[in-house]
Amino acid sequence: MPDPIFDDLEIAVLLPCYNEEATIADVVTGFRRELPQAHVFVYDNNSSDRTAILAATAGATVIREHRQGKGHVVRRMFADIDADIYVMADGDGTYAPEDAPDLVRTLVTERSDMVVGTRRGVTDDAGRTGHAFGNKLFNRIYTTLFGKDFTDIFSGYRVFNRRFAKSFPALSGGFEIETEMSVHASMLRMPVSELTLDYGRRPEGSSSKLSTYKDGAKILWTLMLLVKETRPFMFFSCISAVFLAASLAFMAPVLAEYFDTGTVSRVPTWIAAIALLMISMLFFVSGVILDSLARSRAEHKRMLYMGLPTTRSQPRVIGDNQRRSRGKSRKPIAA
Repeated sequence: MPDPIFDDLEIAVLLPCYNEEATIADVVTGFRRELPQAHVFVYDNNSSDRTAILAATAGATVIREHRQGKGHVVRRMFADIDADIYVMADGDGTYAPEDAPDLVRTLVTERSDMVVGTRRGVTDDAGRTGHAFGNKLFNRIYTTLFGKDFTDIFSGYRVFNRRFAKSFPALSGGFEIETEMSVHASMLRMPVSELTLDYGRRPEGSSSKLSTYKDGAKILWTLMLLVKETRPFMFFSCISAVFLAASLAFMAPVLAEYFDTGTVSRVPTWIAAIALLMISMLFFVSGVILDSLARSRAEHKRMLYMGLPTTRSQPRVIGDNQRRSRGKSRKPIAA
C-alpha cells in the first residue's frame, strides 16, 4: 500500500556505476519496486561491460559521465537532476532497495537535509583488516575534527533533500566524496539523521573498486584539505606548534650556555632557532587571519543554503494530522 507521506514528492534514485553488470539490473528493479513513484537514474562512469545496457533494459535512465571517479559522477548528478528527494546508492547490490522507503520517510518526518544509512556489519564484508581499521580510524578522526554528527562517514547509501543537493559544491573527484558530504553538513550545521541498516555482500562476479592504501591516502589528504579550508586556525596552529617546538629545541642549549658563560658560541644555531620562531609566528598569524575569512565564507554559504527551498516549490510542513500540498507534481528533469 503506497505511503501517503510520499504524495506529491518527486523522488530521484541516483546510482553511480562502474562495471556493475552482475548486479545493476537487480538493483534497478529493486528500487523501482520499492519506490514506484521514483525515477531511477544510472550514471555510467566509463564501464567496459554491459552495465549501461542492462540498466536501461531494467527501466533506468542511463547517463554517461566520462570523468572517471565517483566525485565527478555525484557532481554531475546533483547538477543534472531536479527533484524533491534524492536517493543515492551504489550499483553493486550491497545496499538493499527495501531500506529506501524507511530512509525517505526518516528524511521527511525528521525534517532532515540528509539521512545516512549507517552500515551494520561493514567490517565483515570488507574481509580485509586494512578496510576495517581504516573505517574505524577515519571515523574517529572525523569525530575529533568535525563533531559527532556521523558515525559512518563512508556510507554510500544516503538520502538528500533538494536544499542539500543544490548547495553541495562536490569538489572531490573520487570515493572521498562521502567525506566531503559529511563535512559540508557538519560545517553548515544542517539537520541530519542516521538509520542503521544491514550491509550486504557482493555477489559472485562483482568486485570492489576500492584500493585500501591508495584510496585511504586520498581520503586522508581530503580530510587535511577540508580542515585547512573549514578550520584554518586549527590547521595552521598545529604547523606553528611544530616549528615552535623545533625552535625551542635549537634555542635551549644556546640559552643554557649564555646563562652559564654570558657568551653565545653557536651563532648559526641561534639564527636557525630565531628563523624557526619567526616561521612559527607567521603560521599562527596566518591561521588567525584565515579563520576570520573562513567564518565569513561559512556565513555566506549558510545564507545561500537557507535561501534554497527544501522542495522544488514551497517547503511543506509535515505534521501528524496536517499536510499542505505543493500543487501539481512534475517529473524530475535530466539535462
